[in-house]
Amino acid sequence: MNPRSLLTITAVALAGQALAEASVSTRDVSYAAGSVTAKGFLARPDDSGTHPGVLVVHEWWGLSDYAKQRATMLAEMGYVALAVDMYGDGKTADHPTDATAFMKSITENMPEGRARFEAALKFLSEQPGVDPSKIAAIGYCFGGGIVLQMAAESVPGLIGVASFHGGLTAQIPEGVTPQASMLVLHGEADAMIPMTAVEDFKTRMTEAGVVHRVITYPNAKHSFTNPTAGKTAEKFDLTVGYDRDADEASWAELTEFLRQLFGQEG
Repeated sequence: MNPRSLLTITAVALAGQALAEASVSTRDVSYAAGSVTAKGFLARPDDSGTHPGVLVVHEWWGLSDYAKQRATMLAEMGYVALAVDMYGDGKTADHPTDATAFMKSITENMPEGRARFEAALKFLSEQPGVDPSKIAAIGYCFGGGIVLQMAAESVPGLIGVASFHGGLTAQIPEGVTPQASMLVLHGEADAMIPMTAVEDFKTRMTEAGVVHRVITYPNAKHSFTNPTAGKTAEKFDLTVGYDRDADEASWAELTEFLRQLFGQEG
């Protein structure tokens, strides 16, 4: 075997081993956020390097284990991730009625919602080992709508957002030119946010000159990334459901989006 080929194979093997052995550190955190004390979850690579930061905004249920798992996955990819507590005091809902009330407390008072989001962004950007010039946000369902709205409002320090089956009502305030890139990952069978809403969103963003990309997945329902969606559908008679293929494909799209956003090598 060519010595150069052997070295290449060895290097690849070592890199794969290092990746497999990479570890992360996680901890619960508290920070002042608007009118509440937020109780978030911070995940980071267990090293002394400097990394981009990613905010993770939860579904309408509140900051559950699901958002924390996604934050941990991002840390395993080399990012410092903060799972945000948008409701404050770590509140979570067990029933759609309560989840709706919690959600409306933010969506019907977006100045407070923005204050809580910006507090999370500030907290993350000030963490040791975080590059404050490289902060993005991702969100699920309610959280997807939040990150898109924050991008539409051109929140300082936010360079890109990604929404998974999120609300698509984001409105650009008069006189604002959004700077953050947007990625929308959506299910074509989403009964809560139909394809008409997707087309309306695309039209608004295109007319405003916003850098955005919308990817849809055939037959994928609302909450297609959450493995517990099927049980939720049965329990509360909701039109939601998990789709493994769409989940994996959308995460791959996010991976590439963040890589390009942060100027990382492939």
